[in-house]
Amino acid sequence: MLPRLWRFAYSLSGSADVADDLLQETCVRALDKAAQFKTGTRLDSWTFTICRSLWLNDIRARKVRTGAGILPVEMLDLPDPDPSTEMNIFASQVVEHVMALPEAQRETVFLVYVEGFSYREASQILDIPIGTVMSRLATARQRLAHLNDATTRKAKQK
Repeated sequence: MLPRLWRFAYSLSGSADVADDLLQETCVRALDKAAQFKTGTRLDSWTFTICRSLWLNDIRARKVRTGAGILPVEMLDLPDPDPSTEMNIFASQVVEHVMALPEAQRETVFLVYVEGFSYREASQILDIPIGTVMSRLATARQRLAHLNDATTRKAKQK
């Protein structure tokens, strides 16, 4: 579960270092609050909720202290698992487009499409109605399709 939780932390923060710290903080909080975990429920959903809460708390505190927010896409530290240049370019473009989505859409896309949570589970993790999850995903798909069309048009013009 740790790699999945780290990916979620990375999708929230956009930084490998921040994701490491957020993962560690999430694990510590989960151990501290283990008595609050309800037997028979999903541990991954519970820890993803903790991770998101910690991230939101950190953003609020940072805004109060410094006014900083999410890191820009250009500052992402992406791993290079595939030696294929074309695949790396494509993967970077996909990540860039997803990271360019508004935070609410980005985290919803990540939970449903990357982590495979159901709409209901994502709504519980994000503490929003299931209809809002569906709306965010539909809007994100439209926006990503639009970005993809624009990229295709640019490539054809070259």
